[in-house]
Amino acid sequence: MQVIGVEAFGGPEALAVHEVPEPHAGAGSVRIRVQAFAVNPTDTGVRAGQRDSSQASPPYVPGMDAAGVIDEVGPDVTGWQVGDEVMAVALPLTAHGGAYVQELVAPVGSFTRIPRGTSLPLASTVPMNGLTALQILSHASLAPGQTLAVTGAAGLLGNYVVQLAKAAGLTVIADAAPADEALVRSLGPDHIVPRGDGFAAAVRELVPDGVDALADAAVQRDEVVDAVRDGGVFFDVRGWQGNGDRGIEFVQVMVFSEYRSFDKLEQLRHAVESGTLTPRVAEVLAPARAVEAHERLEAGGTRGRFVLSWSLDNLGPLSDCLTATRGSTRV
Repeated sequence: MQVIGVEAFGGPEALAVHEVPEPHAGAGSVRIRVQAFAVNPTDTGVRAGQRDSSQASPPYVPGMDAAGVIDEVGPDVTGWQVGDEVMAVALPLTAHGGAYVQELVAPVGSFTRIPRGTSLPLASTVPMNGLTALQILSHASLAPGQTLAVTGAAGLLGNYVVQLAKAAGLTVIADAAPADEALVRSLGPDHIVPRGDGFAAAVRELVPDGVDALADAAVQRDEVVDAVRDGGVFFDVRGWQGNGDRGIEFVQVMVFSEYRSFDKLEQLRHAVESGTLTPRVAEVLAPARAVEAHERLEAGGTRGRFVLSWSLDNLGPLSDCLTATRGSTRV
């Protein structure tokens, strides 16, 4: 089968198409014929060698989000059958492997059915960012009416945090640049403040003692931590341990721990079906444009996710260049 990954870590240009042995479903797992996989910021970290790769071997395949159709079912698996359309979480740089693949072997618990009325590309944007948002809200344990600030609200993770927080009855303060204000307002936050410099001061104007928790999806850290009250909670999605000030609890959000969180995946499915959660695709591209997708994502300003789809003419003439069991060609 074909996968997209890197033999040596580097920039977007390091991505290549590789041919590797086709995997098969074993005990406790199914095989998903992947139709769409989302491109997330964490994928660029995998590609660049910013994640632990000691348990993996090249080609290193990024990707944590996939959607497709089950085409093999393990001998002891019940409740799932060939033809089921599912969305799944993948674990790059582990034995399970990343999502930039044509066939993904997924253990039971790491996938669920796609939401009714949702396309496979849209569904592929839900698992990782949705689970991250739920992990933040679960750890925060805020009661209805308590305050949550969200940076990067216009990005997909920020979208999901705002929408799920509002559904939980929280008072939400979200940031937005002028160009994103309409989008952020559509998510339903109670207040919108300017993005960037002055965020913390603007939050304090609304909540003088500071918010109960802050989800820093924009990775602004020291620039925004003053928005949090003494003894509040600060959520970082890139492993920042915080500055230790004012008794604030600094939490490093690690979505890898949600790999088999089936109940949460089901919660996300129902949230999409009810209209609580809005999947958002920036553009669907052929896998041959993976380099472009990574370049555009790293350039910033993307709203929604780039989704790569094998159904878009596969890799065209690039497929003709694949050789041997582990040959590769640039994309």
